[in-house]
Amino acid sequence: MTMGKKKTPTRNKSKTTTNNYWCGRENSNSMQANHGTAVAALRKKDKRLRNIINACGPCTLKPKRGYFEALCRAIVGQQLAVKAAATIYERFRKLFANGRPNPDELLRIPKRKLRAAGLSNQKMSYLLDLAIHFTEGTIPHRRLSRMTDDDVIETLTIVKGIGVWTAQMFLMFVLARPDVWPTGDLGIRRALERSFEVSTEASLDDLEQMGEPWRPYRSYAAWYLWRSLDAVPVK
Repeated sequence: MTMGKKKTPTRNKSKTTTNNYWCGRENSNSMQANHGTAVAALRKKDKRLRNIINACGPCTLKPKRGYFEALCRAIVGQQLAVKAAATIYERFRKLFANGRPNPDELLRIPKRKLRAAGLSNQKMSYLLDLAIHFTEGTIPHRRLSRMTDDDVIETLTIVKGIGVWTAQMFLMFVLARPDVWPTGDLGIRRALERSFEVSTEASLDDLEQMGEPWRPYRSYAAWYLWRSLDAVPVK
């Protein structure tokens, strides 16, 4: 998974690895679209998407708490297989007193312990930069849920190692925003190729146009497209 500090989306691994990095504690107080309304709208707009929805069942996108944890998990999981990422993240998590990563405590953990957990020097620098932005308030975590999608992306991508794709996944899987369309995601491209006969050579602009009919529920469309690639339940 390539998550460089870029302002334009790039191709990334499919949903099969995506959701494993975005689990967290549910936040029932966060704003999100009504699942029933969103799914009904998508069913009406597109027959092929309706068939995918029928095959895949209810969407399980839900807002989460623990913003810092979610972003740490995403950074740790970069360019790693799911199992390896989970192993390293578990070691990383255990470095914290209550098993829950927080920025103040992370800045006090000796680098030798972070290395021993399996983190590369590059990922350590990303995590420490994230912690600094949280502690200094340049990432206003108490306001993220009230910020626009574009402002969330602009805010998160100031952190080393967090690019547009990571910020989009945060919007979808942590804030449960209803209208995110990650055209740079390889899983989206594969699903569109399989179910909508979209060429593998389609440009990002072409993919952007492909999602237009699904506004304002493109996050749901993306979720179902990812889900159509395999039968593993999305959490």
